Amino acid sequence: MESRWTGQEYDPHAHEDFDTPHQVFADLRAKCPVAHSDAFGGFWIATRHADIKAILDDPAEFTTTVRNVVPGASATGRRPPLHLDPPEHTPYRRAIDRALGASRLAAIEPVIERHVAMLLDSYIAAGGGDFVEGFGSPLPALLFADWFQLNPDQTDLLWRTAKDFVKAWEAFDVAAVSKASEILYDLARDLIATRRAAPLDPEFDPVSSLLAATDAYDNPLPHEMLVGCVRQILVVGLVAPPVFLGSVAVHLARHPDLAEQLRAAPDQIDAAVEEFLRLYTPYRGFARTTRNGVELGGRRIEPGEPIALAYASANRDEAVFEAPDEFRLDRANVRDHLAFGRGPHRCAGMAMARMEFRIALRELLARTRSIALAGDVRMSGMPEVGPVYVPLNVAGA
Repeated sequence: MESRWTGQEYDPHAHEDFDTPHQVFADLRAKCPVAHSDAFGGFWIATRHADIKAILDDPAEFTTTVRNVVPGASATGRRPPLHLDPPEHTPYRRAIDRALGASRLAAIEPVIERHVAMLLDSYIAAGGGDFVEGFGSPLPALLFADWFQLNPDQTDLLWRTAKDFVKAWEAFDVAAVSKASEILYDLARDLIATRRAAPLDPEFDPVSSLLAATDAYDNPLPHEMLVGCVRQILVVGLVAPPVFLGSVAVHLARHPDLAEQLRAAPDQIDAAVEEFLRLYTPYRGFARTTRNGVELGGRRIEPGEPIALAYASANRDEAVFEAPDEFRLDRANVRDHLAFGRGPHRCAGMAMARMEFRIALRELLARTRSIALAGDVRMSGMPEVGPVYVPLNVAGA
């Protein structure tokens, strides 16, 4: 029987430590799999793998054009491809995919290796510190600087502004979010103007690829939509990796036996990355809205009401993953996880992200002989889930 919500069933503002979000999700999956929250103007949160998968597989009913993330603090324009449904989103997505092909990934792999080595050498020489600030945050900023072929000043601006953006988002400081967002919009406009004047290879440069793209009628993509798309890419690739890498570092510090196992068997790194992605998915806030109204998990959801998709909960769903809170290198169905989403809005950068995480984990283990927590971690707020501050003591190999 359908029912409407009768109070606050999920509180994203509740204090969290490293383990409590997953305990809350497990309780919701068992007792209230589609829960309501009064926060951020009100939203639903789906926690079961089957429900989230069904939503992601039905973009005709569940649109991103109304609300695509919870909380929704944007006061600026539309940013494809995330803010558009198929087929409108498709030219933007194809252009991004083009600049992430096999040849581009092969070229960027040694670049990632250099950045990882440089950052880890400095971090380990200092004996550790905040792993997110010292390694997890600058790594994707440097990677994106290479992908977008930014100059040093643009790279520094991107990293600093992205950090300010994330902190403001977590505090739900709309004014600060808008300020940081506008700086990123200005960077996007500068990049587009530069590439219009001097295009680069669209197989390697995402901005040049977008400028070369056309819509279904063979028209160039609208300028302001291109600006929004570049702005979207600049942010989305910098938010999740620091949270995810911070979670991995906490797990390794808690489980030194696993760290030793992976040091002795680096051929298991790929499997470890996939299981870490399942176990520590850094998203719980990507959202959809129903066009026609639906019954989901025994709840009636009306058109326009945001539904947050808790990927982190789906990936620990007991109905899909045996002993879901355990780390298992031999998990046969690990690729059923939703860490990168699913459907037309599945993460365009997932191949590059996997490469980034694989190299980071391999080199972290190879260059250290011990990793230990040096204090309490500090957790992110919605839409992410995971640590934004991870103090470690590390000893070099």
